[in-house]
Amino acid sequence: MAARSRPNSSIDLTGLHAGRTPAGMIQTSTAITRRQALAGIGATSALALSGCAATARPEAIARAQAIGAQRLLEVVGYNLLAHEPERATALGVDTGRYYSLRGKLEDQSPAGQAAYAATLRQDLDRVRAQPRDGLDSATVTSLDVVESAYELALDGFALPYGDTPVGNWRTAPYVVIQNVGEYLALPRFMQSNHKVEHGDDADAYIERMEAMPATFDGELARIRQARGMGVVPPAFLLDKALRQMEQTIASAGKGELFADDLRTKLQAAGMPESHANRALALESGPIAQALTRQLEELRAERAVASDAPGISARPHGEEFYGWALRSSTTTRLSADEVHRQGLEELETLHARMDPILRGIGYTSGSVGERMQALAADPRYKFAEGDPGRAQIMDFIAERVEWIKAQMPRAFNTLVDPNMEVRRIPPAEEVGAPGAYGGAGSKDGSIPGRFWINLRSTDLHRKYDLADLTYHETIPGHVWEGEYSNRLPLIRSILAFNPFSEGWALYGEQLADELGAYEDFEVGKLGYLQSLAFRACRMVVDTGLHAKGWSRAKAVDFFVTRNGSKPAEVESEVDRYCSWPGQATGYKLGHSRIVDQRARAQAALGSAYDFKAFNDAVVLGGNVPMDVLEKNVGRYIAASTME
Repeated sequence: MAARSRPNSSIDLTGLHAGRTPAGMIQTSTAITRRQALAGIGATSALALSGCAATARPEAIARAQAIGAQRLLEVVGYNLLAHEPERATALGVDTGRYYSLRGKLEDQSPAGQAAYAATLRQDLDRVRAQPRDGLDSATVTSLDVVESAYELALDGFALPYGDTPVGNWRTAPYVVIQNVGEYLALPRFMQSNHKVEHGDDADAYIERMEAMPATFDGELARIRQARGMGVVPPAFLLDKALRQMEQTIASAGKGELFADDLRTKLQAAGMPESHANRALALESGPIAQALTRQLEELRAERAVASDAPGISARPHGEEFYGWALRSSTTTRLSADEVHRQGLEELETLHARMDPILRGIGYTSGSVGERMQALAADPRYKFAEGDPGRAQIMDFIAERVEWIKAQMPRAFNTLVDPNMEVRRIPPAEEVGAPGAYGGAGSKDGSIPGRFWINLRSTDLHRKYDLADLTYHETIPGHVWEGEYSNRLPLIRSILAFNPFSEGWALYGEQLADELGAYEDFEVGKLGYLQSLAFRACRMVVDTGLHAKGWSRAKAVDFFVTRNGSKPAEVESEVDRYCSWPGQATGYKLGHSRIVDQRARAQAALGSAYDFKAFNDAVVLGGNVPMDVLEKNVGRYIAASTME
């Protein structure tokens, strides 16, 4: 079967998608029909061309403009997904006229990335030209969000190297490394998101596998281009990536990445296994061969690599980090300003931790030293090996049930998240963080997930795992994602690091305010240490990339200043080396949300409502920090008028 050609860079205005409401959420449908869309666009054009706008009924003009704006947002969303069809599958919108996306992969070649940038440029011009007058605030917010995201992404595409996120949280100068690259992403994506319910789905699975060698070779071309400029990852990152790539190739040779997954899905659907045989031939042959070509390139890079951890040691590194900070914070803060804010917030949080530590008998040494001693306390450790892994999973399940029951106390608008907890695949654990999570598909068919790293149970403690659970699940990432999934398609796609991670930290704060640690005070230390850890990230990330810090100095800062566990922070620091700037957005975003809450409390006084504020923030969707401020301003204005 021949691989399909690269998706078109744009989608016709007549294409429509009737979006579904995510599971567990009640909402009024905002889908527009083809007739409405074309009538709206036509009405807008006719009014403009005929010169009759002055005599037209204002409500007719407003409706035409609203329909035109909604239609534009939908078209822009599908134009983006044409370049990232994997996102369409993850969102559950590769259906109907867009089913062909299910058999495609993103074009990772230099030409493919250039075509992606061209689409963004075209659609940015269209969004800028869209009149805002008379539109409701939600639609204006959506247009503002697209404009902000596309401007930022195009600045990233203009850089001479790197893997540019479009409405995503990652800023990656190295196309393939220990936590970046399709060798990691595609197995996880196919296993978790590509459903096989009938023959067409199985065909699409094979089509995607047929496209994989070209995908890997596209990445390879960009890696070689970067090496030609002198851009080579740090040696210690390459060592991790080489081990993982070797393991991935070994698994591919045995059909463990894709063929086994497809066979399992075919069996579950009661379908013949012939497609799995084809998958095995592809995986052990052309796919493994393409991965081997990447492995050879990584070995060539390792031969000339240095241990310098920061992007500033690479060509155009200062320029790249400036953009990475903008992308990661959606602000214009300098590296020095972020560094200083991190140090200030760290001191404030340690001042809150000190009396709690004293109250439980830890009185000697710095806060960091006392937290190290607490981490060694056997009362708060999980058992080793598989028994401990089972304890961790049970602990998470209990905390999820508790926090879910508290949500009516914090929100007026409720969702019922479809979610599951999974272990990070062992092949990825070495290069992966302690945990991560995110929302499910837009149509509710794919659950939100909390991925937990269980390579060692020593990564987690009983006093900090509850807080981590709230961050990744409810009221954090999974919870917020359920609200984002109700927004127009493009808003479900676009996400901003300081809001995503700032909200998850705010979710940790909500759990505390709802009584999560009333009977377990040591757990509050885990929560406060988590916030302090994020403040440390602001210091360490800027230290590595703008102030010439060594990897050892970065690890030592976490361990000595915050009492973090060395096994945890070593992989953390490596992550910052491969994702410059990303780590700074967490605490900065949280502080901006808290600042906006204080603003609302001051402005509204006795009229301030805890649940209404939380609704205003989460219902506004994932936005840059300046748009968040506008949304809260509208909430304040509306509350004042009531």
